[in-house]
Amino acid sequence: MNKNINIAVVGLGQIGNYLYNELNIKKKDIENKTGKKIQIVAISAKNKNKKRRFKVNKKKFYENPFEIFKKEKIDILFECIGLSDGISKKIVETALKNKINVITPNKSLIAKHGDYLAKLAEQNNVCLEFEASVAGGIPVLRTIKEGLATNHISKVYGILNGTTNYILSDMENSNEPFEKVLRKAQRLGYAEPGNPKLDLNGFDAFAKVKILSALAFNCKISKEKCIMEGIQNIELKDIKIANQLGLRIKLLGISEIIDNKLFETVHPCLVSKNTYIGNVNGVMNAVIIEGNPVGQSVMQGEGAGPGPTSSSLLSDLFSIMRGNKKFPFGISSKKRKHIRVFNNNKYSNSLYLRFEVKDKQGVLSTITNRLSRYKISVKRIIQTPDKKSKKATIVIITHKTSEINVKNCLLIFKKNKNILKFPTLIRLYN
Repeated sequence: MNKNINIAVVGLGQIGNYLYNELNIKKKDIENKTGKKIQIVAISAKNKNKKRRFKVNKKKFYENPFEIFKKEKIDILFECIGLSDGISKKIVETALKNKINVITPNKSLIAKHGDYLAKLAEQNNVCLEFEASVAGGIPVLRTIKEGLATNHISKVYGILNGTTNYILSDMENSNEPFEKVLRKAQRLGYAEPGNPKLDLNGFDAFAKVKILSALAFNCKISKEKCIMEGIQNIELKDIKIANQLGLRIKLLGISEIIDNKLFETVHPCLVSKNTYIGNVNGVMNAVIIEGNPVGQSVMQGEGAGPGPTSSSLLSDLFSIMRGNKKFPFGISSKKRKHIRVFNNNKYSNSLYLRFEVKDKQGVLSTITNRLSRYKISVKRIIQTPDKKSKKATIVIITHKTSEINVKNCLLIFKKNKNILKFPTLIRLYN
C-alpha cells in the first residue's frame, strides 16, 4: 500500500459524520502509528446541506456516490449508510470489484450478504472489515479472528444490544413502565427516535449472533429461522417479580454447537443477580466466549453510539494500513462450511410464565392441569390477587421443558375466557 492513503466516506449519519471528524482530527496520530498519511478525498450522503454535528468539506461532496469511482483514486472506502440491501450492498460490491478495501459497521449487510461479499473481497485481494458491526467498541471479532485463532470455540453469548439493556436496567432502577423508559432512551440517543423496532424485537442482536457464529465456528452464515424474541412484551410487573426472586431480565444472544449442530437464538432471559451477566447494566454490552484451551473469555464495553463504533472503525483502518490482509471471516470462503442447524423444538429451559386471570375458583387448577398434560412440571407458584378488580396475577416457575411442549401448551390458553391475556413467557438462562 502507498504511503498516502485516499479515503472515501459514504453515509454521513450519526456514525459517518462522527467518523469523518475523527479521521480529520487524528491524521497526525494515524501517521505516527502507521507511517502513512490519510486523505479524505470524497464524502457522500443524501443531503449536502443537512445540518450535521461536525462540519463537512462540501468541495469533496458527491451526491451520487458511484461518481466517486469514476473521478477519484480510492484505497479505502467506509460504508456507513446502514441498509442491508440497495445502495449499501451496491456501493460495497462496486468498491470490492474495483479492488478497494472496505470498512463497514453495517451488521444487517454482513449478516445477510457477508458470505458473498467476503468471497468477492478474497477474489479481488482486498480487505472487507466489519469489527464495528458487533458490540460497538468491544474488539470481539478481532479477538476471535486473531487472539483466539487456535482455540476450539464451543459457545459465544452475551448482551449484544445496548438499547434493550438500558431499557431493562432503567425500568428496574426508576420503577417506570416500558413506554416511559423507551421515550427516555430515545431522548438520550440510545434508541432510534423514529422506529426503534429493530432493537426492541431482537433483530439487531440476532444479526450480530449470525456474524459471531460464522467467525467462531468457521461456518457459512446461517439462513435458517431461529428463535428470535425481543423485550416489547416485558412489563414493569415482570421486572419487579424477577427482583423478588433474586433475578434480572436480560436480552441475550446465544450461539453454540450442540451435538455438532448450530444453535442460535435471541430472547429475554432471567439470570441470577449473582452472575456476571446479571450485573452488566445500562447501555453496556458484554460478550462471553467459551473455548479450548482458553476456557472462558469475557469482554465488556459500550456497544452503541458513534464514539465506540468509530473506535472499532478506526481499528479496522489501522489493520488495513499496517498491511494485515486477511480473510474477512478468519479463514478462506472455500474452507468455511455449512453446519446443520439444531432443532429448536428440542431447546429446553425452565420457564417463567405469568398469567393475568379472573380471580375465580378453579382457574389455577385449570392452568396446572394443562401444564401437566404437556409434561411441564411446576417448580414454584406465586399468586397475587387484586380483590378490587376481581383479577389475579399467577406466576409459575417450571422445571426444564422443551420448546415444542411450551408452544403446544400455551396455544390452548388463547381460548380460555378466564385468562385475560396471552401468558408472558421468559426463559430462565440455563
